[in-house]
Amino acid sequence: MSRHARLSLLTHAALIALVVVLAFPVYYALVTSTLSFREAYQYPPRLLPGTEFLSNLHEAWVRANFGRLFFNSTVISLVVAFVKIVLSLLAAFAYTHFRFRGAGFLFALSMITQMLPLPVRILPTYELMDAFHWIDTYYALTVPFFASTTGILLFRQFFLTVPRELSDAARVDGAGPMRYFWQILVPLSRTNIAALFVIEFIFMWSQYLWPLIVTNSADMRVVQIGLKMLIASEQIAPEWNVIMAGTVIAMVPPLVVLIALRKSFAQGIAMQSEK
Repeated sequence: MSRHARLSLLTHAALIALVVVLAFPVYYALVTSTLSFREAYQYPPRLLPGTEFLSNLHEAWVRANFGRLFFNSTVISLVVAFVKIVLSLLAAFAYTHFRFRGAGFLFALSMITQMLPLPVRILPTYELMDAFHWIDTYYALTVPFFASTTGILLFRQFFLTVPRELSDAARVDGAGPMRYFWQILVPLSRTNIAALFVIEFIFMWSQYLWPLIVTNSADMRVVQIGLKMLIASEQIAPEWNVIMAGTVIAMVPPLVVLIALRKSFAQGIAMQSEK
């Protein structure tokens, strides 16, 4: 066997082993969601599926009121992803196609905010939401996430690669800045839009700390809080079969979004890595 063939074989073996290690927790969660309470506590742990999957799903769905939680998480994730994309597109367009005083300073300032994630500024953000009387509303769950320096940087880097001659040609044909933006730049950015949508949808779907702080009623809770609600008490042995069934339910929407947009997502990420 040649050196190249051995290297290729070792590379593939290492990648397969890495995939197995990364996928095993997901597989074990799926297996546990099919077991009964007694089977979930067997030692050594069972690695083959059981027969209680549907009953566990029903129990998790009813106990945590997943219907309402799904609605809240879906609305929040879609609204934030959509608004972030629109604002990021407009901001990137302004930074790359207009000259105004302080543009460089404003862009640098927006990049600095990337160093201050929401957990760092929870207290002032909460006080602001309380001052607006937005606690326990969709406004508090969405508005603090509308700005996205990641999205601005993503679209700005792409817009810089678009030839300036395209903008000049559009201007000669009578297209104004916004017409050029909506009819030319936005369609060209569809892979980047898909990539940012996947990232932001999954990011918002996974939120736990902020929704826990700014919501008081059960009707405003989100899916991640619902998973915590499946753990009845620290004094009672957790029903891991039901909890894992709830986890499987929570994994479905992000997985559907990722599968539906996987090609555009991969292309958008690849385009950015090449620049």
